[in-house]
Amino acid sequence: MLQRLNLPPLARTALIRVGSGFVTLFLVSLIIFAAIAVLPGDFAKVALGRAATPETVANFQKSIGLDRPLPERYAKWIGKTLTGDLGMSFSSGSGTPRTVVSIVGPRLKNTLFLAAITAICCVPLALALGMIAAIRRNSWVDRLLNTVTLVGISFPEFFVAYVLMLLFAVKLPIFYSLARITPNMTASEIALRLALPIATLSLGIIAHMMRMTRAAIINLLSAPYVEMAKLKGVTTRDIVLRHALPNAWAPIAAVVAFNLAYLIVGVVVVEVVFVYPGIGQAMVDAVRSRDIPVVQACALIFATAYVLLNLLADIVAIATNPRLAHPR
Repeated sequence: MLQRLNLPPLARTALIRVGSGFVTLFLVSLIIFAAIAVLPGDFAKVALGRAATPETVANFQKSIGLDRPLPERYAKWIGKTLTGDLGMSFSSGSGTPRTVVSIVGPRLKNTLFLAAITAICCVPLALALGMIAAIRRNSWVDRLLNTVTLVGISFPEFFVAYVLMLLFAVKLPIFYSLARITPNMTASEIALRLALPIATLSLGIIAHMMRMTRAAIINLLSAPYVEMAKLKGVTTRDIVLRHALPNAWAPIAAVVAFNLAYLIVGVVVVEVVFVYPGIGQAMVDAVRSRDIPVVQACALIFATAYVLLNLLADIVAIATNPRLAHPR
């Protein structure tokens, strides 16, 4: 059908990717709903507390729709989600009902803020280190960078977070161990509070992106056109920047998108350790209180971010390498 529209290959491939993204999100929404539905425990009893009477629990279940069949509950949830209505939270500290958007919205902004700052610091540095390692292949610089990045990948994030907290917040009180931020804080105070979370996230991301960039460039350095450039006397630096790097954007874009998705999806551990008010911390709090709508919303936001960033990576890869738009 798309071929009959005579669309450019890039547009046609982008539409196919968008369609597969919607299908993926639909399947993910089913998995999210089913996984939460089979969790043990009565969510109404957890939300109301142990002192609640059976009549109160039954009325609460009826008011929030937990007495309805699962297919009907899923259809209602996904239908409202498509219109931007994520529902009402089951728990309310002040007794006033709160919408899921009012809970998740500010937390999502904080997570995106942390992810954006980390990406601005990590992506250029990782690409530069990857190119340096590829240019200086098998030199002491390459070995040093590979050793450091291997160590950075080996340690789990919570361990790195606690080590940094011990060194730079307890032993040397330079930064803050808690990443609580408020709108009235100055830029310097926000930077001091976010320094350790950003450093924790950056170590693993820079290591992964640098190694993948190095591998992609080195793989292209053995291509025939690169060998021809070497025979013409082109310097290694120009070969990497003008010949290898433009053709390496497809794998580099994929690894960048993967790590950017990780910055949004995988910050749960860092947010919990540093008590950062992000969406990961909100999801952990919602799981503890069995706040089903908030958990569903957070999980669906994570899945949407991952699908969108991978879609962007596919488009960048096809735009830089048109052969990918014509699969064999």
